[in-house]
Parts: sequence; structure tokens; C-alpha cells
Amino acid sequence: MPTRPVAVIIGMMGAGKTRVGKEVAQLMSLPFADADVEIEHEVGMRIPEYFERHGEPAFREVESEVIAGMLHGFGGVFALGGGAPMTPAVQDDLKEYIEDGGKVVYLMADPREAMERAHRGGGRPMLQGDADARWKKLYRQRDPVYYRVANVHVETYGQTPLAAARKMMDMITERTVHVTGATIEDYDVSIGEGAMNHLSEVLGPKPVRIALIHTQPVQRHSDRARTLLRQGGYQVSDIVIPDAEAGKTIEVANGIWQRLGDEGFTRSDAVVGVGGGAATDLAGFVAATWMRGVRYVNCPTSLLAMVDASTGGKTGINTPQGKNLVGSFYTPTGVLADLKTLVSLPNDIFIEGLGEVAKSGFIKDPEILHILEEHAAELRAFDGATFLGSGLENVVAELIERTVRVKAYHVSADLKEAGLREFLNYGHTLAHAIEKLEHFRWRHGNAVAVGCVYAAELGHLLGYIDQDLVDYHRSLLGSLGLPTSWNGGTFDEVLALMHRDKKARGNKLRFVVLDSIGHPVHLDDPPADAVEEAFRRIQA
Repeated sequence: MPTRPVAVIIGMMGAGKTRVGKEVAQLMSLPFADADVEIEHEVGMRIPEYFERHGEPAFREVESEVIAGMLHGFGGVFALGGGAPMTPAVQDDLKEYIEDGGKVVYLMADPREAMERAHRGGGRPMLQGDADARWKKLYRQRDPVYYRVANVHVETYGQTPLAAARKMMDMITERTVHVTGATIEDYDVSIGEGAMNHLSEVLGPKPVRIALIHTQPVQRHSDRARTLLRQGGYQVSDIVIPDAEAGKTIEVANGIWQRLGDEGFTRSDAVVGVGGGAATDLAGFVAATWMRGVRYVNCPTSLLAMVDASTGGKTGINTPQGKNLVGSFYTPTGVLADLKTLVSLPNDIFIEGLGEVAKSGFIKDPEILHILEEHAAELRAFDGATFLGSGLENVVAELIERTVRVKAYHVSADLKEAGLREFLNYGHTLAHAIEKLEHFRWRHGNAVAVGCVYAAELGHLLGYIDQDLVDYHRSLLGSLGLPTSWNGGTFDEVLALMHRDKKARGNKLRFVVLDSIGHPVHLDDPPADAVEEAFRRIQA
């Protein structure tokens, strides 16, 4: 495999591509290269001299060849000259680089600052004559092309080179999962430090009012979201809801509807949910039901919410009869999984999120299971205070990305859970019963872990998988600090609740089981004795 740059920086003359690029490279312990310097080495003379002798067309040809070589043989941060992205051959090479996972960064400096720096620097053939007038003309030509060519846009207005470099580093290390499908509007899940900075970009210019829905424990993160929203020019209504499942009730939703009505929220306004899975579920439900649907963005602050509740468009509330029985399928405008929010996450709440991560490995992506095995001890010892900048951060980011991709695969093909999407409910039939019988004192991810063991036991009893795979469920989940057994209720109580599960058809139970890792199947109306025996085997 050829070596690829970690990032390619484009932008106007004077935007600070070299200075900021060097800062980014230093922060990331990477080499830095400037296309203009590489070209001068190639031709053996200064660029102004080459321009004068051979003209711009010859220069652009050499420039294209040098850039093509660097895109396939340099593993650091690479800055291009201002005119390079205007050349069709370079545009094609950058497009291929992006398709291969590359980050092309448009460094968007304040035009007045950039123009002044470009004028000061001198030695720029494209600014001969009236430099200011030439710069402005070039900017009008190039800005739309830069914007189209780049897949990362970094504004640096008024920032020091180091501050701009830190912002760029956060954005180029982000992971993005694009969720698409025939029946949904496309949206992105952004994963990384500083992902919440995209709030205004995702919401767009149309909304005036934003309902910021959050819980009290995530106040520091909602404060940041509020600041970003106000900087973006939005009017913010701060709405605090009860924590966890207590916030997912019709009474809480009704209180929010009343407030939206009193404050004049219209169809063009929007909702932002900040918090764990319950908060993002409720925010989505409010957005789906207010005036038959307004835009909403989720900013999940727990591992569980990042990999599950915030993504996929399932919104809902609980009723006395069960969990998530009232809701809608309504996709967000974007999901911003900011890893900085995990610093405030207690160890036990982080670990419960691994239940949903492991589930995704069992049903679709075995590499998730390998990563969990390899890093089980580190994950089990998670400490938010030391998380950022540690080796574990990249591991967690990859687990989130892979888990979201599993969810996106199922959601894109089956938004409304008519078939394929039901595989995401592996382990959930029992899990929801456990949560209900425990009055939601058991966290969702912990219940899912036990539910996965139950599904494995049921699959083994009916001949789908062997005992080794059942044992693997127990050993992997246990190594992560997740529970693998439960004895908080009777079989009759559990059976009654499983009959109310969303997958149930009439009086017949329906489960998801495996026939091997990565290959889930539907199990309709299994024998009653097997259902009961599997339950007996997961009791502590």
C-alpha cells in the first residue's frame, strides 16, 4: 500500500498554510512538506524564476506531477500552493485521495488578514501588479473551488497559528460515517475530539430558535453547546429534563411541547439533544412530533448513546407497559459524537456502553470482537481523567466508528424495522424485560450483555451454534466487566414482557439468534421449553 499524507492543506495565498501546517505536523509528531518547496527542488530554481522563464502552463504541469508523487509517497502534513487545486489533474488526484480516506483541508483565513500576509511575503508571481486587486480576483475564482474540492473546512478567523493548528488537528482526526438510504435523508455521524464544533454547520442558517434539551449531569457539555449555538446566531431555549429513563415520559414530552408553543417555535426551528441515550431519544421524539417534524441534531455524551441511541432515527418514550412502546422513526440532521464529553463519564457507565459495541460485533463485524479482546483490560479500567491523548482514545474511536457503521448498514436498508434492522435487537428481547422488572435501575448496556448470553443459550439449545460460542459470549463480555447473568425476576414475569416486545407477532415470540458470528437469523415461535431452559441458564 502506498504511503498517503495524513492531511493535505489548501487555501489562498497568505492563509497560513505553511505556518499552521508546520504547527499541526509538530502537534501530531509528523513530517511537514510544502509543495512549492518540493517543486523548487525538482526544477532547481525559485518558482518566480521558473514562471518567468517557462510560463504558468509549464509550472502547473510540473506542480501536478510533484503533487501526484507526494500524494502516493509522503506520510505527513502536505500544503499545496494557492493555485494548485484549480488544475483539473490535481482535482482528480485529490478526489482519489479523499476516496481513499484522505483529508483535504480548506484553511479559511480572514480575507483581510490573508491578503495582508500575502502582500508582505512577496515573491508571488500571481500577484504581480496591483496585488490587492489580483488577490481579490483570485479569491472570487478560487474560493468556490476550494470549498468543493475539500472535505474538511477550517475557519481560522482571528486565531493564533497554534490555536488554528489545534482546531485543524481535531478535525482531521475525526472519523465520519455517512448514513444514507432510499427512505431517509442522508446525514453524517462525526466522531472525534471537538466534533460538537460542527453544530452551526449541521443546523444551517434556516433555524432561528433552538430547543437545547439536556439533563443536569451533562451541564458542562450543554453549556458548551449553548455557547456554540449563540455564537452561531441562534436563539437558545434551555430545557433541562430528568436524567436517564425518568426523562422519557409523556409528561416530560408534554411539558416541552407546551414550552415550544409558548415560545413560538415554528417548523423551521430545530432541536438539539445533549446527553445519554434517554436524552437523545426524547429530543428526537420531540423533534419528530412538533409540527409533524423539525430538524434535530444529537450530541451524545455517553459511549452507549454514541453507538446506539443517537444514531439510526429511533425516537421514543416509555410507558408503564414497557420501554420505547411509543415513538417514531425520524432521522437526525446530524450526530456529533464528541470524544471530549467522555472525560466526565464514570467507569461503570462507560463499560455498559460496551454491551452494545459487543452486540454489533456478534451480528456483523467480528473485528469489533477482536479489538475488545485485545484491549479488554484497558477498556475495563477506563478513566475519563486520563482518556484524552491516551492510546485508548484511538481504540475507542475505532470501536465507535465500527459500531456506528454496523448500525448504519442495517438502518440504511430498513429504517422502519421491517426485517433486517431487527437484527440490531440481538439480546434486546430479554434485555428490555430485565430493564422493566428492575424499574430501569439496570442500565441498558448491562441488560443487553445478559440478553446476548440468553440469545446464545437459546440458539445453542435449538442447534444453531455450538457450546464454544456460548462460552465465548460469557468470557468476552465478562472480561469487559459486563454482567452475564441475572436473577431479578421469575420466568413467568419475563415471558409476559417478552410477549410485548416489538418483534413479537400476535401471540408468538420472535427472537434474533446467531447461526455463526456475523450471521444473525430470525427465530419465530421457538419451543416453550427451550425458551424457559435458556432463561434458567442465565440465572445467577
